[in-house]
Amino acid sequence: AVFSFTLVGALLGFLWFNAHPAQVFMGDTGSLALGATLAVTAMMTGHWLLLPLIGVVFVAETVSVIIQVSYFRLSKGKRVFLMTPLHHHFELLGWSEPQVTMRFWLVGIVAAMLGVALALA
Repeated sequence: AVFSFTLVGALLGFLWFNAHPAQVFMGDTGSLALGATLAVTAMMTGHWLLLPLIGVVFVAETVSVIIQVSYFRLSKGKRVFLMTPLHHHFELLGWSEPQVTMRFWLVGIVAAMLGVALALA
């Protein structure tokens, strides 16, 4: 629990300086470490089945790339999305970057709250 709260505090500090326009970038190394930490924490608490629900935004981003690449290869050049990962598709539809970010945050927060509610039930 102490480690989890420490991690949340560090993430809140990161998000404070990552507001638009971002002053600090995490990159792949940091995001992969956070994902691994989240997965290990879910396994340690026995709630690993809820992880795809809690991380629905991450799952959607990954699945959009898998669908796009698979369909592109099978259809010999046709696309399902304008561009992947999924957030680029929405940007090409005319959404601004802050708009996409805020909507993904809202979906992520709702999914996390639902996951926590299911874990407590």
